[in-house]
Amino acid sequence: MDTSSNNESNEEINNINNVSIYTSQLSMESKTDDSTDKSIRKRIFEIIEPSVNSDVVSLIYDVSMIIAIVISIIPLAFKEEHKLFDIIDKVTVSIFIIDYILRYMTADYKLKNKSFVSFIKYPFTLWAIIDLLSILPSFLSMLNDGFKVVRIVRVIKPLKIIRIFKTFRYSNSILIIAEVIKHSKYPLMAVGTLSLLYILVSSLIIFNVEGDSFETFFDAVYWATVSLTTVGYGDIYPHTHEGRIVAMFSSLFGIALIALPSGIITAGYMDSINERNEKRKLKREKKKQVIRAASEEMLINDSIYSETIVADKDITSSYNINTLQ
Repeated sequence: MDTSSNNESNEEINNINNVSIYTSQLSMESKTDDSTDKSIRKRIFEIIEPSVNSDVVSLIYDVSMIIAIVISIIPLAFKEEHKLFDIIDKVTVSIFIIDYILRYMTADYKLKNKSFVSFIKYPFTLWAIIDLLSILPSFLSMLNDGFKVVRIVRVIKPLKIIRIFKTFRYSNSILIIAEVIKHSKYPLMAVGTLSLLYILVSSLIIFNVEGDSFETFFDAVYWATVSLTTVGYGDIYPHTHEGRIVAMFSSLFGIALIALPSGIITAGYMDSINERNEKRKLKREKKKQVIRAASEEMLINDSIYSETIVADKDITSSYNINTLQ
């Protein structure tokens, strides 16, 4: 009885061990699957993002996307419709759809957040909206083919120009300007508020002073906006002395307001470039220090090794002399 009970207990222990081994193997397999999935998605993210560290595959992808974007805009330069333009549109839109799917798949790497929240936030980011808007006009034009509404085509076709903004992610200079605008948003918002107030006040003054020259208030707003930018098309202008005095002061204030955002963006751009140059210098200095430390360590090791060899030779020679004596 004791032997049978012992055998049964041993069998139970063996079964438990087998189950634990099997579960551990399954967990190891799932971990390896997760790690391979993460490594694949990480590599996809490295490829579709702008090329860094001389990544040849990423560079080829970037150049291919820029070529596809430029080719997709070529039909906008023609009023005529050709079958070739339809083929170009379908091929390039297919490329843009694949690019959008790949970017959505790697949203957690882009937003640096490993939770599922990244996949919810990503469609509402600026670049994702630009990517989506570059695809939508082609779908809307396909829907319009069924309805045959010409006016919709006239509205949809210019929307394809949004695709040119996709090239901005591959330009370091434009990305720097975008960062500068983001960091300087409060001063730029203040300048924008002043500009709106300037347009409103100038419009009200000129509309009441030059009632005959400006038929509607929108004409006054148009004139104030043109004066703010110092363009001066000359299609609408004041005729009386009072109106011309208002125009002179308006132009002077317009020059001052236009110069403010240019100065803010230029100063931020130069600061950003200087900061990047300093970071590059620090990286180079660190690399040089590491190389110097490694070379010094190698020299020290070589000197120690040579000293030990000399010491061993001295010991062996003295030992041989003693044995001979």
